[in-house]
Amino acid sequence: MAGDKVLAVNDVNFEDEVIASDLPVLVDFSAEWCGPCRQIAPLVDQLAEEYDGRVKVAKVDIDESPATAQKLGIRGVPTIYVFRGGEVVAQQVGAAPKKTLVDLVEKALA
Repeated sequence: MAGDKVLAVNDVNFEDEVIASDLPVLVDFSAEWCGPCRQIAPLVDQLAEEYDGRVKVAKVDIDESPATAQKLGIRGVPTIYVFRGGEVVAQQVGAAPKKTLVDLVEKALA
């Protein structure tokens, strides 16, 4: 379950919530059946809390939003993309420690 500060994003609202966002957006592409996705979910929730107001944090379930995943070429989960100004500025494929995720966010804020 996503934390209070994590947006549930899907094929319908991805454009508005991520591409058109004024803030950088960290997007966690995941799936219910994915063990590593469940491992990093608490880290993503922590980032949403820590960067609240500076970065939007969103989750996309690739099974529920296949068009978005396909359009972005998501082949494995978890995949983390950080968008700024509608462009991918950082990415991480596979589970990663929190420091790696923080580095992605900081890169987008730089």
